[in-house]
Formats: sequence, C-alpha cells, structure tokens
Amino acid sequence: MSLDGRRRWLALYLLCFGDLMIVLDSTIVNVALPSIRADLGFSATSLAWVVNAYLLTFGGFLLLGGRLGDLFGHRRMFLGGISLFTVASLACGLATSQEFLIAARAVQGLGGALVSVVVLSLIMLMFTEPAERAKAMGIVGFVLSGGGTAGVLLGGVLTDALTWHWIFLVNIPVGIAVFAAAILLLPPDREAAASGRLDVAGAVTVTASLMLAVYAIVNGNETGWTSAETLGLLAAAAVLMGIFLVIETRASSPLMPLGLFRLRNLSTANAVGILMAGAMFGWFFLVALYLQQVLGYSPLEVGLAFLPATLIWGFASIVLSDRLVIRYGIKVPLVGGLLLFVLGLMLFARTPVDGSFAVDILPGMLVMGLGGGITFNPLLLAAMGDVAPTEAGVASGIVNTAFMMGGALGLAVLASLAASRTDSLLASGDGELAALTGGYHVGFLAAAAFAAVGVLGALLLRPAAPPAHEMGEAPTGAEARQETPA
Repeated sequence: MSLDGRRRWLALYLLCFGDLMIVLDSTIVNVALPSIRADLGFSATSLAWVVNAYLLTFGGFLLLGGRLGDLFGHRRMFLGGISLFTVASLACGLATSQEFLIAARAVQGLGGALVSVVVLSLIMLMFTEPAERAKAMGIVGFVLSGGGTAGVLLGGVLTDALTWHWIFLVNIPVGIAVFAAAILLLPPDREAAASGRLDVAGAVTVTASLMLAVYAIVNGNETGWTSAETLGLLAAAAVLMGIFLVIETRASSPLMPLGLFRLRNLSTANAVGILMAGAMFGWFFLVALYLQQVLGYSPLEVGLAFLPATLIWGFASIVLSDRLVIRYGIKVPLVGGLLLFVLGLMLFARTPVDGSFAVDILPGMLVMGLGGGITFNPLLLAAMGDVAPTEAGVASGIVNTAFMMGGALGLAVLASLAASRTDSLLASGDGELAALTGGYHVGFLAAAAFAAVGVLGALLLRPAAPPAHEMGEAPTGAEARQETPA
C-alpha cells in the first residue's frame, strides 16, 4: 500500500474514532443518570434535560453544520467540532450544578453535530474508488451503530468503578489525541471551499424548526402527544420548515439546494433511513427495558447482553457488507439486511416473562446484529453516492438529520404504543411483568412493521451509481440531477 493510501486509511480510523466519541456520548450518560440525580439534586423531570439538551442542539445544528463544512472546509469544521466537544466534555465532568451541566451538554451537542456531519463528507472525498469506499463506509457504519451499545457498557464500568464525572472526563485525552492526529492526517481543505455565502435566513429557520421538533418529540411521552404544548410545538416546527423551504427556492446560495431531492437514491435512502432508525432505536430501547424490568438485569448486564449483537454487527460491517455491495450493488444487501431486521424483531416479539438469554434473547441479538451490519453500508452509499463534492456536507447533514429525527420519532411512537398496551393489560387484570412484556411485544411488532416498509422503499433504489463515480470523479450537482430520474 502506498504512503498516500496508508495515510487515507489512518485518516479513516481517526475519523471513526472521533465519531465514536460522539456516538458514545449519546448513550453513555443513560447508565449514570441515577448517580447524577443523587449528586446534583435533579428532580425526575429535570433529569431528562441531561439527555435532552444534548439531543436538542445535536439534532438542530446538523444541516447548518453540513453547509458550514461545504463553505469553509470539512477539515476545519472537524477540528472545530472536536475542540468544542472536548472543552464541553471537560465542563460536564467538572459540573457542580444542574444548570452548568445542562448548558455544557448543549454545547457538547453542538460540537457533536459539527463532527458527525463532516465525517461522511470527508470519507466520500478521500475514497473515490468503489471497493475502497464500500469498505470505508462499512467501518463507519459499524461505528455509528455499535457505538451506542459500547456506550451503555462503558458507562456502567466507569460509573461503577469511578464516578459519573468520568463518563465525560474520559473524552479529554481522546479529544486531544484526535485533534493532534487530524492535523497530520486529514487532507487540507480546498481553496474553493470558502466560496459562496451562508444563507443566514435559511440557517435560522431550519435550525429553529429542527430544535422545536426534537424538543416536542423527546418530551412527547411526558407532556402527552395530544397535549396543546406538543401539538403547538410540532405545528410551529412545521411552519418554520415551510418558511425555510420557501427561502431556499429564492436564495442565491441556499443552505440546502432543493434540487438534491431530485436525486432518487438520496431521497429514497433518507426515507428508508428514517424507518430503519426508528426500528433500531426502538429495538435497543425496548430490549433494554425488557432485560431490566422483566428479567431483572443490571445496567452492566444489559450492556453485556448486547455484546453478541455488537460483535456480529462489527464482523458483518467490516468483513461482509462491502463484499456484498461490490458483488450485488446497494439494493440486494439493503433489502436483505432490512428483512433480517424484520425477522429479529419478530423473534423479540415472542419473548416470555421468564425468558432465558440463550433461548429467547441471543437468537434475536444475532439476527439483528447481522442485519444491521449488512444494512448500514449500502444505505450510506445510496444516500451519498450521487452527490457532488461541493454538496457533500449538506447531503451528510440531511442523512444525519433523517437518522436523528427518525430514531427520535420512531422511539417515541414505539414507547407510546408499548406503554398504552401495558396500561390496557394492567386494567384487564394481568400481572405487572406480564403487562410489561405484552407492551414490549406490541412495540417490537410495530418496529418490525417500520423495517418492512423500509424494505418496500429500498426496492425503489437505482441498482448502481453512474459510471463517472466508478472512475473516481463525482459529477457536478447539475450533472447528477440531469442523470438521475426524478
């Protein structure tokens, strides 16, 4: 392997390590919440903001972060995001009050958005040969998906062995190392990257819209989905999104060129991604609850229970997925992976009250791990494959936003369905454990339905990228939109 080739792969591992920090932080805090509550005196209601503050800014700034990367350079934005995330992690670890921790978590979310949104853009720019790009996407897909499970496991270890502060402080040496290595390994930004203007009106409206939508979703179960607050926030988010779309049709340098959505694979892959994220987030959440509340697992045992799925996921992502893409294209492995999602969720929908790990949990974990490892790679390639380099950042922002919103909304819907079914069973006289299990079964079946609809969407994908991409050069945005049917 040439020096340049070795450097590209080292840069990929660096990007994955930086992205892993972000993914870990979305779940690592969950295990430590009881300790944080006891130490800082949070109420049950206010404690949710330790999680929500991060999700709010992370989801709200993805599109803006992607466009900033296109305008001012993806390398520069990655370095800025890692710096912001690391400093905010230090502030979280040193927090001695509720307000300070919540504010620092919000800044963490902003830094995380900047990092995650430019990682896909940098990978698409560094790896232009189809086989290498498929391999690289397989690796980053595993990081994006498996990092959540690793966060639960690491959070349990750090909280039990040290204190909750260390779930944040562990980011400091890692962030410094990633920043230093990024300066050496990441390719310099092109001079043309800073051309164009930032669409300020579009940035304000879409960021406000996404933040309102995330806020409404993450608080929907607590305030009620039909409450005036939730419906009002969702309506306001929809109005702002409508205003944003009008602005984009008139802006000379739009934040999100609407012509991108004429790229069939981009639009279809994002729709499939919303459904898949909803199913995956719901699976993770419902299984964790079943293991803890029905089978009596500890948080650390829950993390260990997910380990087989994580290992299979990693193997399939790194070893199997890219080979399937090279041999069969993006459609066949994506459809096959989503069908495995359906099967795995159906297996969990039959778990009994007195279930055993080997018989009732492990088979579903292995199937879900295999399906997830196969699916992420072709989905990311489908979403990013037809996009011009100058629009890679905003396309990555769209992809990340679709996953974020799909996961949040899907989880909220599935949690509500499960809770409603549990309440109904309790009212009918069922025992608590039986009622909880029955509720989770409904949630798993609904998640399987999400994945099944995703299969139908995946069938609409174009089977192959245009020849220009296989030669290593992406067409311009205009050329791509002319080549791709609506």
